Amino acid sequence: MSLLDPLDPQALEVTISELLVATSDNYDPALDRRITDVLLMLRRQLRMDVVFVSEFVDGERVFRFVGGGDALGLHVGDSAPLEQSYCQAVVQGRLPELVTDAAPFVVDGSVPEVGITVGAHLSTPVVLSDGRVYGTVCCFSASPRPELQQSALACLRQCARLVARKVDIEQRPEFAPTQADWSATQPMSL
Repeated sequence: MSLLDPLDPQALEVTISELLVATSDNYDPALDRRITDVLLMLRRQLRMDVVFVSEFVDGERVFRFVGGGDALGLHVGDSAPLEQSYCQAVVQGRLPELVTDAAPFVVDGSVPEVGITVGAHLSTPVVLSDGRVYGTVCCFSASPRPELQQSALACLRQCARLVARKVDIEQRPEFAPTQADWSATQPMSL
């Protein structure tokens, strides 16, 4: 069984834990690829249609990684107003991080109508070591998913920690711009 076998429920947790330890003090040049692998594995394991990492920049939500979004028109580098996103609603506490059916939240006005069908939605902030919110790691499916549990959210939170570690490392003064980072290289998509 491969370390990144999407059918092994513990493989994701083990992989993220190992990456967090391996990158605690040093930059791993393969980190972009490994984060992409982890996000792809998360999407498969949770059976979600889309997974993405967004960065909050000047009132916009900018997609830094996108997996499965082509059919919906979501692409790396695209942006949208932050105030019109589920991501902002989660960060502000207007929407829980784990939503098995988003329809009631749209009806009651907790989240805006976004132009695509969102059934289940998981989102968690990416919090940097200095306490700033970089953005979010999110995944969603078009259909409600009543079977999703807190363990799914725990995996997503671990992914957010890994993304935060990557961003923290890249923001260090000694980080060389020749090394791969999300903003200086061809954006990756899943």
